Amino acid sequence: MNKKIGEFIIWATENRWDITEKSGSQLNLDSSITSRFKEIPNEYLDFLSMVEKCITPNEKTWFICEDEFNDSSASAFKWNEYESLSLEAAMDDYIWKSEITSWWDNYLPIVMSVDGGYSFYAIDLTNDKGVIVRGCEPEFEEIEKVANTLEQFFDLIMSNSVEFSVT
Repeated sequence: MNKKIGEFIIWATENRWDITEKSGSQLNLDSSITSRFKEIPNEYLDFLSMVEKCITPNEKTWFICEDEFNDSSASAFKWNEYESLSLEAAMDDYIWKSEITSWWDNYLPIVMSVDGGYSFYAIDLTNDKGVIVRGCEPEFEEIEKVANTLEQFFDLIMSNSVEFSVT
C-alpha cells in the first residue's frame, strides 16, 4: 500500500495539488478518534502517517488528515462537519439523532468537498469493511459505493474517475 500512497503523492504533486508530506511517520490521533473508530484500516493509517495535508488545486476538496482529526487545523470545517449538520437538522428528535450518530460511528470520513455542494468520501468500518463510499447533501447518510479499497480509490482519483474536480 505504501507504494500506492507514494504513487498518489507523486501524481497529486504533478497535478498541482497542495500536498505536504509529513517529516516523520509518527501518527498521534486524538483519543476521541481512536476510541470512536477502533477499526481504522491500516492503509488509511499509513496514509495519515505519510501525508500532512492534501488539497485539490481549486481548494474545494481535501483529505481529512491528522490535524483535522485532532482539531488543530486552520480549516473552517471540522472533520465531522457533515455529521454535525445532520444532527442540527434532527433538532430535538433524539431517536433520529441517535440513528445519525450510530450511522457515523460506522463510517470514517476521509475526504470532504464543498465543490458543487457538500459531499464526502468515507471508509465503511463495519458493513462492507474497507469499502469507500460517497455521500452528499442533503441526506449525507444516503451513500453510494465508490471503490472496494483505498488503493482502488487512489487509482480512481488518479484516473479522474471520482466525482470531484481536481482543476
